[in-house]
Amino acid sequence: MIARLLLQIALLFAVTSVVLFGAAGTIRWPAGWVFVIEFHGASLIVGLWLAKHSPQLLEKRLGGIVQKSQPLWDQTLLVIALLLFLGWFAAMGRWHDSLPSELQGVGALLILACFVIAQRTFRENAFTAPVVKIQEAQQVVSTGPYSVVRHPMYAGVLLFFIGTPLLLSSWIGLCSVPALAAVLVVRTVLEERTLAEGLPGYTEYTARVRFRMIPYVW
Repeated sequence: MIARLLLQIALLFAVTSVVLFGAAGTIRWPAGWVFVIEFHGASLIVGLWLAKHSPQLLEKRLGGIVQKSQPLWDQTLLVIALLLFLGWFAAMGRWHDSLPSELQGVGALLILACFVIAQRTFRENAFTAPVVKIQEAQQVVSTGPYSVVRHPMYAGVLLFFIGTPLLLSSWIGLCSVPALAAVLVVRTVLEERTLAEGLPGYTEYTARVRFRMIPYVW
């Protein structure tokens, strides 16, 4: 399993680097290197933590974006999200400027916060598959970050969406965040509908925890 993890991260590193630096037309881009090292390094650390503490969850996470019993709408949304994601990276590689180092530092911290939230979420919920589906023996989790928002992983992804263009000094990347967030919002609404229909106790959970991703906002 660790070999699969290393292979997937190596492939992700290669694709991300080719898109970013290919669009930039140069590898002499310090912020780009900081991003790919932080992003993939954090992915590796969280993956190794999963291998030790929750190997079954890691197996689910390595299953890809198209899996058995996954609704067609989720497959479609994830393909759209992947294409937007790659286009977003290409745009940031092609059009980036030089933001103040303080803002770039904030961006790096937001990316780190995304992975911290992911690890806390994985620790609390062994059913966080990368696709939407009702799993065998799945139960509602309402502790840890789930006591604050109903979708803590998505809350972390929002931080990643903001932090990445800040670190890469890309205004077009920041301007693209609403489009990426819109896909996330649509998936959240449809996922909650699926869970409410097929997961006992989920409707009661949503009545207790009011906010989906952003406390006191939505």
